[in-house]
Amino acid sequence: MIEFMSEYLIVAGLAVVMALTLVLPFSVRRVEEELEAFLLVMGAAAVTISGLWSPHLLGEALKEPLAITAAVGLVGWLFSRLRDRFRVWTRSLTAKLGLRPAVFLLVAALGLGSSLFTAIIAAVVLVEIVSALNLERRGEVLVTVYACYAIGLGAALTPIGEPLSTIVVAKLKGLPHNADFFFLLRLVGIWVVPGVLLSAGLAARAAGALKTEAAAEGEEAEAGRAIIFRAVKVYIFVAALILLGAGLAPLAERFLTAIPTWALYWINSISAVLDNATIAAAEITPAMSLRQITFLLMGLLVSGGMLIPGNIPNIVSAGKLGIKSREWARAALPFGAALMAAYFLLLTWLA
Repeated sequence: MIEFMSEYLIVAGLAVVMALTLVLPFSVRRVEEELEAFLLVMGAAAVTISGLWSPHLLGEALKEPLAITAAVGLVGWLFSRLRDRFRVWTRSLTAKLGLRPAVFLLVAALGLGSSLFTAIIAAVVLVEIVSALNLERRGEVLVTVYACYAIGLGAALTPIGEPLSTIVVAKLKGLPHNADFFFLLRLVGIWVVPGVLLSAGLAARAAGALKTEAAAEGEEAEAGRAIIFRAVKVYIFVAALILLGAGLAPLAERFLTAIPTWALYWINSISAVLDNATIAAAEITPAMSLRQITFLLMGLLVSGGMLIPGNIPNIVSAGKLGIKSREWARAALPFGAALMAAYFLLLTWLA
């Protein structure tokens, strides 16, 4: 009885953490402004409630964000040095092709290319492109959101694009699937590529008016202190998500194992706030059919674009461009919900 009550309290506590993580960033402005610190507190609370603190987890939370932080800082510094040249190149491309065709080409290239040069690098390049375009705020936010959907989808096509794809291929490399480098491309490429192109098309459509010349000239090259500060925020964000994913894992393991695949597809919308690689690690097993794996993966990939914590590209882009949680959600949730519904219907009929 005592053991049952203890387990019940753990589940209840983790449910509260999940609810707070979903609600507070959109209802409390201070939380929205200090999202990284808030998520770190929620992650620590989840791990404490689960009783999962260990030297290994702490080491992982301290070590894993280093590569992402270094990439964001290094590429950010590089672009700050080459900012004027990069802006000339971007504007030259838009002058030759037109604004909307250029945006479509750039977003599609980042989305599909992210599977080779990683989602992190694609996101850092994206924010420099968006900054160089000098779009009005509404267009800037929409282009960024749609581009992050494209990157989040495209990066899953190879095991080097993002952690989710790395974990899935590693888990399925043995019998019966014998997953190799091109396994995910063969499995979900037919679903992912149209999603990337659709996102690129919507980004192009959203690219509207440019800022006035006065506003554009008022922007100065980013200082070294700002680059370091943004890299540190990314480090805290990623460390927080590692703790949050580990701490909430018992909740996932308890309730996800007995749920039908079609229901898991929708439940995987929690990927909007949790690391989708952690969810994939908890859900996907070699005993699953290719159809089941496809359902689960597409649910994770699409929902990852809905909120800022859902994907590394979202985190990097929102941090650099100053996009707040509510601002992101207003732009991303309607498209994400429509895309989830469309993929669900198509997968049900055709997969």
